[in-house]
This record gives sequence, structure tokens and C-alpha cells, in this order.
Amino acid sequence: MYFYKGPPNWVFPVFSFLGMVLALVPLPWHLKALNVGTSMCMLWVALGCLVFFVDSIVWRGNVIDWSPTWCDISTHYATGFNLAAPATSLCINRRLYLIATTRRGGGVTKTRAERRREIITDLAITLGLPILQIALQYIVQGHRYDIFEDIGCLSETYTTPVAIALFYVPPILCGCVSGVYCIRSIYAFYKARAYFKEVLSMNSDLNLNTYFRLMVLASMDLLCTIPIASWALHANISGGISPWISWADTHSNFSRVGQFPGAVWRTDRQAALAVEESRWIGVACAYLIFFFFGFGEEAKKNYLAAYTAVARRVGYAGGVLPTFSKPTASSLKFAESEGAIPEDEDDGASSRRISVQIQIPPSAQVKATALVLEVPVSATQMV
Repeated sequence: MYFYKGPPNWVFPVFSFLGMVLALVPLPWHLKALNVGTSMCMLWVALGCLVFFVDSIVWRGNVIDWSPTWCDISTHYATGFNLAAPATSLCINRRLYLIATTRRGGGVTKTRAERRREIITDLAITLGLPILQIALQYIVQGHRYDIFEDIGCLSETYTTPVAIALFYVPPILCGCVSGVYCIRSIYAFYKARAYFKEVLSMNSDLNLNTYFRLMVLASMDLLCTIPIASWALHANISGGISPWISWADTHSNFSRVGQFPGAVWRTDRQAALAVEESRWIGVACAYLIFFFFGFGEEAKKNYLAAYTAVARRVGYAGGVLPTFSKPTASSLKFAESEGAIPEDEDDGASSRRISVQIQIPPSAQVKATALVLEVPVSATQMV
């Protein structure tokens, strides 16, 4: 008999927690540049990793309904995440297409009103569509939620023709629209590549390397979205489609909570694949985001800036080079007259010592303002 063992229970919490951290690393500079699509993608993925991390810890080895409120929140979030991934990909591909089709002379400089309108449009795609998905899924939600041992809380959808239209098809449609934008942006880039670099040079928030990283990320998301969403649709309808009778019939005994021990769901190959896919896909997206945006030149500059800021806060002047003031002839004569430069014979060569002030730059935030360093100077160098 088939029995899914899977990796040890500690593997997923470790990878999901690290995925949450890594997905948030490139977020600050993308927020600063107002890259809504990329920023929302990072936030959705990071919060998804956090939700699944908590679930894997709380429901490790049990199916007890510890916190109904948390399960309500986490299952609705997972429902929104079902459409958030293709929606953020759509937003990114749409933005890249608009940049690629910028006409010569039109530029990419926009007024404040135009920029605000773009942000609202991007938020409507990356935030509005997932929230709408949560509301629509409630129409076809058969009962409150299910609890799977070692997995956590998962939402439940009553498979009817209405559920197919409202829950399973939207991610596929979103992926198809995103694919159209992706293909058109690639075509526009090769068609107008003669002045494409000029267009990007006019955009202070985007360079050529970042553009290609965004395009590859959105394309990979697109290549995964349509096959996975299509597989989810096939897997759910293969078990049979129930007829839609009424709202009351769909939501009868709605407060019921399904509880599935590991000994039950691990013996079902399709159920095991479905529950594992539902949580590992978010973790994979987190590492993919960091792979594309955590090693670029922009990332290295931000790492250095963060290190410098932290070093200054703790009073560490590491990496700050002191400036040396070159002694003038008058200062040397004055020091010699005061006896500060005694003559000293070393191996028959005449050498002298002078006092040199080291001025610490204000950026180092060190209380000391000057240090005295004795530097041996030969007599011939003082002429």
C-alpha cells in the first residue's frame, strides 16, 4: 500500500523561515523605487512562508483545533495567495511591456498624477484581485476548514461548476494574460533594442540588468503558474463534480472542521501531492526571489549601506579611513625649536621624529578629535 513519508518534519520549518527572511531582504530598495509588482510579490511570499511555518510548528504530530481564529485567517490568506502569485506576475509583465513600448521622444518621465494612477492600478492587480478571490471562494466553501497532521489548516472548496468558474479558472486566466504581456514585451524589446538602453537610462529606478531579472522572474512564474493551476483543476474535477443546488446546500453544516491524521492523508497519493505542493510552492518562490534580486550590484550597494549604518549606530569606525594632515615647513621649524624633534642616530644615518596629527572624520562619530603619532623622518626629508 502506498504511504508518503516525505522529508523529516524539521526540514520544512527551517526552509520556510529562511525563505521568509530571504524574500524580505530585497524589499526595502524595491519599495523605495515604488516597484509595486515586485514589492507585493515579496510581501505575499514572505507572509505565506510565515503562515506555513507557524502551521508546521503548531500542528506537528496532531490535528487538534488549537486556534480557530488563526485557521480562519491563515486559510483565507492561502486562498488569496492562490491568485496573488499570477497576479504579481501579471503586474510585473505589464509594467515591463509599458517600458518596452515607450516611444522615442516620449520618455519615461511621468507627472505625479500619472505615477499615482500607475500605483493604484498595480495595487488593484496585486492586492485587489487576491482579495476578490477570497470573497468569491466563500461562495463555494463547503465547510470552515480542514486540519492535516504535520501540515496545518487548509481551506476547503466544494467542487461544483460554480467553484470551477470562481476559484480554479481565475489563476489560469491571469497566467494567460500575463503570458501575452510577456511575449509582447520580449517582441517589443527586440524590435526596438536600438534605443531601448536610452529609454532605460531615462528611468532612474530601473536599469538593463534589473529589467532582464524582472523579465526572467516573471517568465518563470508564468511557466509554473499555468501548469500548476491546470493540474489543480484536473486533480479536483477528476474526483467528480457535484451539482450546484443552492447556497444553503453548499453551506450546510458550515462550522464543521475536517481533521485528517497523517496515517490517512499520507496513504492517498493525490492528497499527499496536493497538500505538499500547497505549502512548498511558496517557499520555492521565496528562494527564487532572493536568487534574482539578492546578488545584483544594487543589492551589494544596499548591503554596504546597511552595514555602514549599523556600524555607525554601534560606534564602530571600521572601514572608515583616517585622513593624515601633512606637516608644513613652519610647523616643523616650530617643533624643532621647541625640542619636539630630537636628533637620533641609527646605523650612522641621521633621522628625526616629528609629531603628526591624525584627524578622524566626523562620519566616524568618535569622540577623540586628534591622535599624536611619532613618525621617523630623515634629516634630508626636512629640507
